[in-house]
Amino acid sequence: MGTISLILGTVGIFIPILPTTPFLLLASYCYIRSSKKLYNWLINHKVFGKYIYNYLVHKSVKKSAKITALTLLWLSLGVTIYLMKNFYISLILILIGTAVSIHIISLKTLPADFEKTS
Repeated sequence: MGTISLILGTVGIFIPILPTTPFLLLASYCYIRSSKKLYNWLINHKVFGKYIYNYLVHKSVKKSAKITALTLLWLSLGVTIYLMKNFYISLILILIGTAVSIHIISLKTLPADFEKTS
């Protein structure tokens, strides 16, 4: 289950409808209960590790991560809406994008120079 969640979270980086963070958190939850080795690998991963760690331990993310997430979210949603040209799908995408944006903005912000200490 942890590996499936990790795969879905990774795919979510590129597909705006699929949420990345919840799947990565689920993967870490599954791994900590089944494999300390996989959990440590995920927490120390050069791409995902610091984001998962900061979210789990501090319930916060860096400002640069927020800006990047919001930019990529709305850029990919904008392209999808433009290509779909369906009012109802566009409306659903805008509602999802708004909800995700509110969640991202509502997270606490870590200082830019913050380093995880695990």
